Amino acid sequence: MTVAPTGSITANRERLASYHTYQEAQKTVDYLSDHGFPVQGTLIVGVGLRSVEHVVARMTYLRAAGWGALSGAWFGLLIGLFFGIFATAAASMVALVLWGLLGGAVAGAIFGLIAHAAHGGRRDFVSETGLVADKYEVLVDSEHAARAHELLGKANEQWRKQ
Repeated sequence: MTVAPTGSITANRERLASYHTYQEAQKTVDYLSDHGFPVQGTLIVGVGLRSVEHVVARMTYLRAAGWGALSGAWFGLLIGLFFGIFATAAASMVALVLWGLLGGAVAGAIFGLIAHAAHGGRRDFVSETGLVADKYEVLVDSEHAARAHELLGKANEQWRKQ
């Protein structure tokens, strides 16, 4: 976990540009870096953050069992490989791995079904959550702002020609 320094992280920084997408801001910082600008103090700041949850599917008992089986299979595979290390014959190692995989998948499917049923109809959907910003600002150290504006002017000329 990164701990923010005391004081405002944006202190002693000037706004170089503002963009509608993160990719545009990233392109600017990449351009500055490619042209020798000291980017280690540069910030890309998302302004106007919103949490967005995109619903991608309905959670059914079949889907809950499937996701549970997949996660259980991974765990079972890990356990099977661990015990397989101590096997004396290759065939017994393969058998341990396969039994671990199968046992993990069955246990995971059962657990997935129980967990889904325990929700009692609440949260019957699968979603992806993310943060979205209204705009992205590129901030540079005040001592390097003049050089950054000069480079950005040249970059804008090049990008307009493309």
